[in-house]
Amino acid sequence: MREQHSQELLAELLLHLERRWTEISDSRTVVTVMVKAGHLSESLMNRLEDKCLELVEQFGPEELRKVLVTLAAQSRRSVPLLRAISYHLVQKPFPLTKGVLLDLAYAYGKLNFHQTQVSQRLAADLLPFIPSMTLGEVARCAKSFAFLKWLNLPLFEAFTQHLLSRAQDVSLSHLCSILLAFARLNFHPEQEDQFFKLVHDKLDSVLGSLEPALQVDLVWALCVLQQVREAELQTVLHPGLHQQFLGSKSPKEQSTFQKLVHINTTALLEHPDYKGPLLPASAVALSPSSSSKKMTPLQKELQETLKTLLGSTDQGSLEVVTQYGWVLDAEVLLDADGHFLPPRDFVAPHLAQPVGKKPLPPGAKRIAFLRWEFPNFNSRSKDLLGRFVLARRHMLAAGFLVVDVPYYEWLDLKSEWQKGAYLKDKIRKAVAEELAK
Repeated sequence: MREQHSQELLAELLLHLERRWTEISDSRTVVTVMVKAGHLSESLMNRLEDKCLELVEQFGPEELRKVLVTLAAQSRRSVPLLRAISYHLVQKPFPLTKGVLLDLAYAYGKLNFHQTQVSQRLAADLLPFIPSMTLGEVARCAKSFAFLKWLNLPLFEAFTQHLLSRAQDVSLSHLCSILLAFARLNFHPEQEDQFFKLVHDKLDSVLGSLEPALQVDLVWALCVLQQVREAELQTVLHPGLHQQFLGSKSPKEQSTFQKLVHINTTALLEHPDYKGPLLPASAVALSPSSSSKKMTPLQKELQETLKTLLGSTDQGSLEVVTQYGWVLDAEVLLDADGHFLPPRDFVAPHLAQPVGKKPLPPGAKRIAFLRWEFPNFNSRSKDLLGRFVLARRHMLAAGFLVVDVPYYEWLDLKSEWQKGAYLKDKIRKAVAEELAK
């Protein structure tokens, strides 16, 4: 291909294919051309996707697999084609081999395409194959379902069982993939003690020698699943490690540093006997805030309702950046009689940039509002993903009463009055639960 005449020949070949794509009349040819030449020409690929839509009814499992893997390899999220393929996967009872199922799960996960019936079928069809899978296949499969945010309990219990039955052969990379998948979906296996004993045994001697970002990911995953040990916290909170992520502009490294702040918070709030090291206060204050992102409709409506409810901007704070690596949608302070107090006047150790000086009056309660959008949950579930379970746990550990505002409850509220009444009721319930304790 480095030769000039080869490049000219390829250009001519692609030109002919683009002119003659309408002549393709069978599924095998369209799939072959897509696999072999689709990545070489954007316009040809667009036409082949149209042709696939036309012929998709003729596709067998192998052709569906090839098309999906080709789309995944090029990160082409062609929604009409993905919908058509999903329809045929659900409607046609053809048997799918283990290899096809694994590739389909990978492609759907990579393309972030959620289709409930397809996910159900993949999980149900994969379950009988688990005992015959290699550990690499199990790790790959767990990762695919984590990307799909699809937690099928029998399937994930089978992954755990399979892993424990081959504990001697488990490689570190496979174990890491499975641990990160479990943390993303906040999955706690029934054989939790044996699973985490295996994780700690594998990590004990090698954690410090792994690539820094992977060290942070693994310890963060253990924090989410409430299984982190003091030695693991010390390994990643060591000053030598966080320096390389501090002040970085790359989104990946900023994300890693954000996880370091969450690990730091876990050490502070959930491990009272932890002696250090911790991140310096100056580093925590600089952690990138998510408040710069574009506002969602739910966020906007919640803020407007809160402004009306509080009556004055002094009675509460919106978009509160905490030193814990989380941004609260709002914070209000109630005195012992349930009246709003201006939070900016009082000492606030949770803020990245503390402001007030006065100590809190006796019986006062801090309330944090946390909104949960559709993407914060496992697919077709009211269970939060691991990251958001961790956020909620941290706020409770920091002494807040938490008012959850999930999208599925908010969508039912039509008028401003209903929204205001809903938030008042949530505050009353949070206070009543606290008093009941």
